Amino acid sequence: MSFYSRHVLPLLLDAAMKTRLTTPYRARVAGAAEGRVLELGIGSGLNLAHYGPAVREVIGIDPSPELLAMARRRVGGRSVKLLEGSAEALPIEDGSVDTVVTTWTLCSVPDAARALVEARRVLRRGGALLFVEHGRAPSPRVARWQDRLDRPWGCIAGGCHLNRRIDALVAASGLDITQLEQGAIPGPPTHTWFYEGRAVRA
Repeated sequence: MSFYSRHVLPLLLDAAMKTRLTTPYRARVAGAAEGRVLELGIGSGLNLAHYGPAVREVIGIDPSPELLAMARRRVGGRSVKLLEGSAEALPIEDGSVDTVVTTWTLCSVPDAARALVEARRVLRRGGALLFVEHGRAPSPRVARWQDRLDRPWGCIAGGCHLNRRIDALVAASGLDITQLEQGAIPGPPTHTWFYEGRAVRA
């Protein structure tokens, strides 16, 4: 792993993801979690402050030991288990999780479809995936630019993809989308189309 990936990128990701624009999304998504929670791509632990009293335990998984070290400093007194690993191969028992949370994670998971199948596997029946992600914009002109920029952007942003259809990926996993909102926040239109929603394991 390069010096950039180990020592520069984690700091950039932490700074970029704790802005005044992203915090309300985190508060809504993490704040709606309950029970035993699995957070995919917990990163530097920015969601930990937003989990409410209905959360019994948080299991956070991330491939970056540097980001996990940052997350440990944000644990506080909550019951949190941090695991280094991949969202595509979760070391979690079938049907043992009440809520799966993803916030700006599926863009950078190499096989997002596989990660969502894994999320469905570990969810109990009636359990929910709560997500906010950026992805493919509905405007054909913006989407074309997302396609053009996808590879170079990924090289500097830890494998982040700009052009993934998050709603289609979630639906294809076998989870039932029960709530979905889409829209843009201020910023480059190629980077700021958001999908926020809830999907349930039937």
